[in-house]
Amino acid sequence: MELRHIRYFLVVAEEQNFTRAAVRLGMSQPPLSMQIKDLEKELGTDLFFRTSQGVSLTEAGKVFLHSVRPIQQQIENATYITKQVGDGETGQLRLGFTGTSILNPLVSQSIRVFQLNYPKIDLKLEEANSLLLIDRLLENKLDLAIIRPPYEIPEGLDLQILLSEPLIAAVPSELAKNCTDTISLETLKNKKFIMSPRENSAGLYDAIISACINHGFSPEISALPPQIVSILALVSANLGITLIPQSSQQLHLDGVKYLKLTEPTPIINLALIHRKSMTPKSAINFTDLINKLLIEQK
Repeated sequence: MELRHIRYFLVVAEEQNFTRAAVRLGMSQPPLSMQIKDLEKELGTDLFFRTSQGVSLTEAGKVFLHSVRPIQQQIENATYITKQVGDGETGQLRLGFTGTSILNPLVSQSIRVFQLNYPKIDLKLEEANSLLLIDRLLENKLDLAIIRPPYEIPEGLDLQILLSEPLIAAVPSELAKNCTDTISLETLKNKKFIMSPRENSAGLYDAIISACINHGFSPEISALPPQIVSILALVSANLGITLIPQSSQQLHLDGVKYLKLTEPTPIINLALIHRKSMTPKSAINFTDLINKLLIEQK
C-alpha cells in the first residue's frame, strides 16, 4: 500500500463520486477507479458500494476511513513543519559572538529584529572568544558566529567582513588630563599595554599588535586579563593602557578616558563566519537580515 492509495481513497470517500474525485485529484476517472480496485484487492475486501448515482462506504470502508484519516493529518502536519524548517521559519539557530562584537549596535539590532521576524526559531546564543567559536563551528556545535577575525581562518569556513571600525585608546583619566580627545599611537609607545592573550581574543590581539608595529614599535604587555571589562578595570587602576573597538566605549568605568587615535587610524573588523557546507536556512536568513540592516545604515 502506498500513500497515494490512501489519498485517493480519502478523496473518493469525501466526494462519494469517482468523476468528481478524479477532477479534484487532477487525473482521469478510469485510472482512479483502477487504483481503488488495487487497494481493495490488497485489503481483500470492498471499500465502496458502487451505484449509478455514485459510491458509498461499506462497513469495511468506514473502518478503513476511521483508521487512515489520522495518517493523512500526520502527513499534512509533517509536510507543513518540514516546509517551515526548510524555509527557516522554525527550528533553531545556534549563534556565537565575541564579547566585543555584541557591543556593536549592528549585532544587537540584528538579534532583536531576527527574533521579531522569526519568533518560532529557537535562538541559542553563545559567547566565547573567536578561536573557540571557530572550533565550535568546525565541530558543528554552532551554525553561525560573529567575531573579530584573526588573520588566519581554517579551511572549511567562509568569512564575510561586515564592517570595519576604528580602534580607540582607553587610558587612565589621570593620563588624559592634558590631552584633547585625540592622541597619536606613537605617544603611547612607552606605555604598558593591557591586552587579553591571543588564545582569548585573537582578532583584537592581532589588530593591536599590527597597529603598533605599523607605527614603528612593539607594545610592552604588562597584563593579560581574559575579558574586556577586566582590561578596562586595570586601565582604571592606572596599570596601563589598551586599544578597543570604538563601539566598546559604551562600557563606562570611572577612571577610564577614551581617546580617538590620529590618522592613519588603525581598524578592526567585524565579521560573520560559518561552515562552507551544511548551513541551515535559519543561518542564511540571519545573514540576509544583518546584511540588509547594514545597507540601511549606510
